[in-house]
Amino acid sequence: DMAEPIQQLTRNNNPQERQTIPFTLIQRKEKLGDLLYEKRQYGKAKWACIKMAEKQYEQSICLGFMKLMRYICEQNSSGLYLGITVPIVTIVHTNEAQSAMTPSVTVAYYLPEVLQDEPPHPFDSDIVIEEWPSTIVYSR
Repeated sequence: DMAEPIQQLTRNNNPQERQTIPFTLIQRKEKLGDLLYEKRQYGKAKWACIKMAEKQYEQSICLGFMKLMRYICEQNSSGLYLGITVPIVTIVHTNEAQSAMTPSVTVAYYLPEVLQDEPPHPFDSDIVIEEWPSTIVYSR
C-alpha cells in the first residue's frame, strides 16, 4: 500500500530538497553535549493535519504519517510531489485530567512556503488543511 509513496520519497530523497520550517529557537536542552530537545516557535502557517485514534498512540502516529505521505506524494489536487518539510509534528493528546496519554494523536505536515497561499486539496477526507497561529513545538 505504501510502495508508491516510498518510491516517490526515495526518488526525491535529496537532503538539500528538504525544507526546514522557519523557527525561532526559544530553548535548547543538552546533557553531556548531546541534544535532548529544542523548544521552538513557529510562525502562523498552514499545515496538513490528520487525527488518528488507534489502540496505541504509536500506531496512530505511524498510520497518520503514512496517510500524510500519500498526500505529499501526489495524492492531492495538484497531482505533484509536494516536497518534504521537517519536522513532521506529532501532537499527543492527554485525558481530561492531563494525567495520561490517550491513543489519539494529530500528525501534521507544514506546507512548503510556495504552497502556503493555495495548498493542494488532499484526496483523503481525513486530512484537513488548517491555519495554525504562532505555535510552540518541542523538537528532538
